[in-house]
Amino acid sequence: MTTPLDALQNDRETSTQDTTRIDDVRISAVRPLISPALLLDELPVTPELQLLVERSRRQIANVLHGRDDRLVVVVGPCSIHDHDQAMAYAQRLKSIQAELEDALVLVMRVYFEKPRTTVGWKGYINDPRLDGSFRINEGLRRARELLLHIGAMGLPTATEFLDLLSPQYVADLIAWGAIGARTTESQSHRQLASGSSCPIGFKNGTDGGVQVAVDAMVAAAAPHAFMGMTKMGQTAIFETRGNPDTHVILRGGNSGPNYSAEHIDAACAVLRKAGLREQLMVDCSHANSRKQHARQIEVAEDVARRVADGEKRITGLMIESHLEEGRQDIRPGVPLQPGVSVTDACISWAQTAPVLRALADAVRVRRTRPA
Repeated sequence: MTTPLDALQNDRETSTQDTTRIDDVRISAVRPLISPALLLDELPVTPELQLLVERSRRQIANVLHGRDDRLVVVVGPCSIHDHDQAMAYAQRLKSIQAELEDALVLVMRVYFEKPRTTVGWKGYINDPRLDGSFRINEGLRRARELLLHIGAMGLPTATEFLDLLSPQYVADLIAWGAIGARTTESQSHRQLASGSSCPIGFKNGTDGGVQVAVDAMVAAAAPHAFMGMTKMGQTAIFETRGNPDTHVILRGGNSGPNYSAEHIDAACAVLRKAGLREQLMVDCSHANSRKQHARQIEVAEDVARRVADGEKRITGLMIESHLEEGRQDIRPGVPLQPGVSVTDACISWAQTAPVLRALADAVRVRRTRPA
């Protein structure tokens, strides 16, 4: 027989058990985190930017579903580490946008989080001062400010969703999002994508396998229920409707590049078997360039030739590009070279502009071919 909670024998003082010897034993500090709602109130989206984000997401979705024959090109620094240099890059990309918009949907790559195989600088949100001080609240504020400033120029932005909480701070400003090779298999990231308001690209696995990305697309298209954090900073149960605007990104793997015609055929066969539209994006960097940044140009040129010949299954490309070519290490006391990546090596803007023009020309040539 169950004893009522208000019974006399239950009317006694209780104490909370001390679990400090077994709980959080490896946590050195806990600091307060600003709520997404407070940051969004401090740095609100403007009506003009809201229209840009809505229009850009719709354009990208139209390309993914075959209603628009342009290419989506996600181009920009491997990762953001300096506000002014990012704005300088955005100005260059904006200067070419009108010239190419009939053939390309240009989206600036504005990545704030850097996945690491072991250890290293984790990105602008995690460590905005690049000194190990981990001013995450400052990083979130700087990231949102940058997205607002780039959006005010009329440029849509793209980012990788790595941390599961950070999207609540910036996702309303993002036109296209990526799930990386290390997280495509993650159930949590698939659930996140299923509730995302923007189109999402899933990269193939680090081994080069496409099935994991196709499985992620199927999972993201379905409804899910999971635990998360609201914009008010409260934990809650989220129920999603599913995201139909997803696609595969071929980025190569341990065995080498996977952007050739044969690889496209093989990837599309996996998509077809799953009942999905046969379309994908090619990442010109990473294993597809054999981690040699200048080879991104060769990859893009090869894709452009095939597009000009009538290839319609490739609906987009990713290019890592910065103001200047190459990369550099973050070293205490050593000034950084302006406009040079501090993560993966990038091609320069001077190298990038001709690549973008060649891709646009390829789309225009494809339009002249018989249907």
